Formats: sequence, structure tokens, C-alpha cells
Amino acid sequence: MRSWVGIKSIKTERLTLRPIKDSDLNHIFQGLSHSEVIKHYGISFTTLQEAKQQIQWYDDLIKNETGYWWAIELSESNEFIGSVGLNDIKKEHHRGEIGFWLLPEFWGNGYITEAASNVINVGFETFNLHRIQAWVESGNNGSRQVLKKLGFIYEGILKDYEIKNDQYISVEIYSRLVDNSV
Repeated sequence: MRSWVGIKSIKTERLTLRPIKDSDLNHIFQGLSHSEVIKHYGISFTTLQEAKQQIQWYDDLIKNETGYWWAIELSESNEFIGSVGLNDIKKEHHRGEIGFWLLPEFWGNGYITEAASNVINVGFETFNLHRIQAWVESGNNGSRQVLKKLGFIYEGILKDYEIKNDQYISVEIYSRLVDNSV
């Protein structure tokens, strides 16, 4: 397995995926405080100071070699539109988890599918993963559809698995194995 520190930007047809940096703090806060983004997302922030924890989390993933997240930018304008990455990588089990979010004004353009397909390739080829999984809050139809396009298979539902906004929520689990063909 190559070092996480050496991973750089990924260019796609319309996007640039680049390592997240400290100067992305305002963008991260903009996304992870937006009511539509956090509706089905596991974390949210109400202050810029709180969002610094997320930047530290991204840095810790790299330092501990347990994941890697990229900023998603439109190639033509370098405009920040979201983030995608792998986390909770367990080297001994060759598995990790994919996550992503996109600012709502960019939904419905296939950007997440385009970005995530490249991150999946990095997971299998660079990080030597055998399994990539995704946890999706029930009701998050957008993420569910993206995962299906990416060749993920629905494995089941964990009923009343977490509490969010003082309500129990169920979580669906999806996976893709290295030898899945899409």
C-alpha cells in the first residue's frame, strides 16, 4: 500500500478532486451547516469554530492512514462544490467506507457519481481495499441512487440505529466489492 501522504489531485472529465486544506474551512462550513446537505448527513456544524473539527478530522485520517477526503471543484472555474472520500479504513480487513456531500445548487448533474467512481478506484487500487461500504439514512433517496449507479449492492437495514434530532433513524448499508463489475 502506498503512502497516503503522496496522494494528490484527481482529474475527471468535469471535476478536479484535490486534497482538502485548511483554507477550505469556509466551504466545509457552508456545506455542513446547510439544512439540505445535513438533512441526511451524520454531522453538522453551527459555527465556523465547530467546522474546524472537520478539517482536523480530514488531517487525522491521512496521518493515521484510516482514510482520505478530497474537495470537489469544477475544473473550468475551480469552484468548490462538495467533498468525497474514504474513511474508517481497516487495513487488516481491506475495507473502508465511502462518503460524500454536495452543495444543493449542484445536485442532479452527476457530479457525485463522477467523483465517487474515481475515489472507489483509488480505494481498490491504491489502498488495496476489497470492500467499500456506505451507510445511508433511510429516506436519503439521492445517495441511494448514486450508490446504485456506482454498482453498490443493498445489504440490509439497521432499524432505529441512531438518534438524530431526538428521533430514531434507520440506516441502510450498501457495499461494493473489488470484483463487482459495473
